Formats: sequence, C-alpha cells, structure tokens
Amino acid sequence: MIFKFNIRTLTASVILAAGTTYAFAQTRSAPVVDNTVSLKENTEQTLTQADQDFLLSLLDADLFSNKSERYAELKKRWSPAYIAPSLEIFNFIADPRMRRAILEQMRESTQQDFGTDINGWYRWLWNQPEIKTVGYDDFKAEFYRAIDPRFEKYFKGRGQTAKIRLDEIRWGGVRQDGIPPLRQPKMLRADQANYLEDDNIIFGIEVNGDVRAYPKRILAWHEMFVDTVGGVDVAGVYCTLCGTVILYETKTNGVARNVGTSGFLYRSNKLMYDKETQSLWNTIKGEPVLGPLVDKDIALEHQSVVTTTWGEWKRRHPQTKVLSLETGHRRDYDEGVAYHEYFATDKLMFNTPYNDNRLKNKDEVLALRFKSNPREQLAISAKFLAKTPVYEDKLGTQNILVLTDKTGANRVYDPQNLSFESFDGDKTVIDSAGKVWTLSESKLVSADGRELKRLPYNRAFWFGWHATYPNSRLIK
Repeated sequence: MIFKFNIRTLTASVILAAGTTYAFAQTRSAPVVDNTVSLKENTEQTLTQADQDFLLSLLDADLFSNKSERYAELKKRWSPAYIAPSLEIFNFIADPRMRRAILEQMRESTQQDFGTDINGWYRWLWNQPEIKTVGYDDFKAEFYRAIDPRFEKYFKGRGQTAKIRLDEIRWGGVRQDGIPPLRQPKMLRADQANYLEDDNIIFGIEVNGDVRAYPKRILAWHEMFVDTVGGVDVAGVYCTLCGTVILYETKTNGVARNVGTSGFLYRSNKLMYDKETQSLWNTIKGEPVLGPLVDKDIALEHQSVVTTTWGEWKRRHPQTKVLSLETGHRRDYDEGVAYHEYFATDKLMFNTPYNDNRLKNKDEVLALRFKSNPREQLAISAKFLAKTPVYEDKLGTQNILVLTDKTGANRVYDPQNLSFESFDGDKTVIDSAGKVWTLSESKLVSADGRELKRLPYNRAFWFGWHATYPNSRLIK
C-alpha cells in the first residue's frame, strides 16, 4: 500500500505560502571529516515500496508507539539507497531522536560527519558516484505530492529519463508557481514609470524593434515573465539565487512551450516546467532534464539581456516600455527589498557540488555559450569588463566582441573577421581600420551600411554559471 502522511506534521523551517521567496533549513555545522570512504562506482540499489513506506512513516512521531523498535528497524534496513531519501526528509522529521538515529547511520555507513549540516552532507554525496536507485523517483513523487499534488508528476516513474542526478533536484520551499510568473504583464510608457529612479537596476531586451525594461525590484518577486515581444513568444527567466536572467523564445520545432516555475532547484538554479508534460527544464541551458521531453532534441533559443540602470536605458531608448507596478500581486516592490539579505552576502542558500574560489560566489560574469560550439563556454568577470570597454575573444569557431558602456552594461556582437580599437561608451565604435560603427541593441552598423549582428548573452553569478558549466573558461 502507499503510505499517507499529513504535511501539517512536518517540522522543517520552510515556507509553503504562495508568493514567498525561497527559504532553507536552519542547520548546525560540524567539523568536516576527510573523505576517506567513497561510494562504489556504478552503485545500483533498489528502494522497495516497503522501504518507501518505512521512510515516509518516519515523518510522524505519533504513527508508531514503540519507537525503539522503529530505531532498530532503521538500522536493520539501512543501505546506500537510504542516504539521499534520508537527507531529503531529514528536516521534516518530527521526532528528534529519529533525526539523531539517521545521522548515526549516516556517520557509521560513510565515515563522514557533518552534524546536522544537510548542505555539507549533500556536497559530500554529490562528489561520490551516483547511487542509481530503482524506486527513488517514486519516493520523491510520494513525498512531494503531500506538499503540492502537482509535484507528483515531475517524478513518478520518470527516473530513467533523468539527464541530471535525482538527488540534486532539491525543493526550493514553494509550490508550483508559488513564486508567480508575470504572464502578459501590464506595461507602461517610459514617461509613465514615475515609480522608478534613474539608478534602479533594470533588465533590458529588444526583439524585432520592441524595446522593454523589466526592473529588478519587480522581477525578483516573480522570477519569470511570459509574453509576446516583437511578435515572438518569449519567457524571461530570472533565477535570483544564481543571478541569471535569460530571455528564451518559447516556441521550439513549431510547438509553443507554456513554462512556469517548478518549485525545485538544481545546483541552486531554478528548474522550469512546461504545463503540457510537466517535464522539468534546466534554466541555464533551456533544455528538458526530467520527463517525456528528454532526448527529443529540444532546446529553447536564447536572446540577449542587458543589465543596466533605468536612467541609462531610458536615455538610449526613450520609446521603451517598462513593467507596471500593477502586477495583480501585493508585494513591496521598493528597490533592494526582495532578497536583500541574500544579495548582501556571499553566502548561498542552496549549495552546489563545487567550490571555485577564483571569483567570489556572487561576483557577476558575462556568460557566453553558442549552439555552434556546445562543448565550450566562456565566463568573463563583469569587473574586468568594466575596465575593458572593448574586449575581443573567440569561443570555438565564433569570434566575439564585447562592448561595455560607462554603466558597466555589456553588449556582445559578432565581429566576423574585423578587429576593433575603441568605444566611446555610448554609440560610436571604431574598428582597426578607422571605420566608424554605430551601436544599437540588435547590431553594429557602419557608415557604408555593413551590419554586425548581436550575439546571445546574459549575466550570472559566478558560482551559478560554474555549477552548470564547471569546465567553462574564465577571464578575470
């Protein structure tokens, strides 16, 4: 039989109310022990229905009278297949003795000790060979459907489709679309946006001449907008945790993908879902990673996003449209309110398998990847580019030209076989032959009418980009 439990009995420090920001379990760190024990390569395990029922029964201390027997049964049943599910439910277990019993089994079987630091345990686990566990997908489906029934379909019977590790798919603390996307949001003319100050940060886009601005102070509360811009169906996806704003065309192979916020994370990056199949999508790559759309040669095309100030964007594009405060939701949209504490430190809410200190976690990088060169990626420090207004490089077979204006905003173009010498920080660029080019969002245009097209790009926190592309080349 399938075990049933009541979500109200769970004791995690999480936020379930729709519209809240991410929350994370409060844990106590313990000294890290050297990694002397490793899980075996190609480990395969089975989490039987009885195992799943037993683990879920641990969530409610009132469901069993003889707790000593339950602790003994945990010890008897314990196997490597229990590690990931136990970490998943640990902060939800009502009985403190049972939590201690689980930690004891973890320490005994792995010879590691991270105390109640679940992130520490996860990092250790993710740096071990994956434990391929039959039934783990069904366990996740049963556990998370108690939080939101829509979560069940993400996982049920889908383990074999996974392109990422199931134990790296972590719940972010909200239900499906609990951080509500803005769908066809109301837009204003620039002269109507009296709520914005010139130094407010905005994310600017231009699609077929349709110019729009999305203030960070609004988008941080919603993390996604879905709209038609310049005649193209798009979704602007903002992962606040990893600092990434990416503009995707949502029609692939002639099929429109109606995407939303799944409520789950992968390496501290939000996972999208599509309403038709409830497949989960990697946000940075724009590809399905769990569900029936996997391995169907589906990938969303991404466009460019300019991170700049409202004053600079409005000066360049006086005809721009901009988000209205009338979103249909009640939020404090003042500048700097959303995620204030998170943005103010270099600490993470949800960790990743890696720790790369070439840059600080939340240092911003210009992130570049091209479909023509799928095995190569490039990250360029935003601080480096702020001091280097003209930067040329090559990614695979693609030459790139990065122009950075006085506000630190980056724009990337295909220079073809040309080299460039200077940029006035506004609209004038001069190549090595002395020819003058004029900058726009979509292209560079020379006096004789030659055009150099924009290339897709976005900004990201270093840790978030590196977590997805650990072999990415870095310029700092």
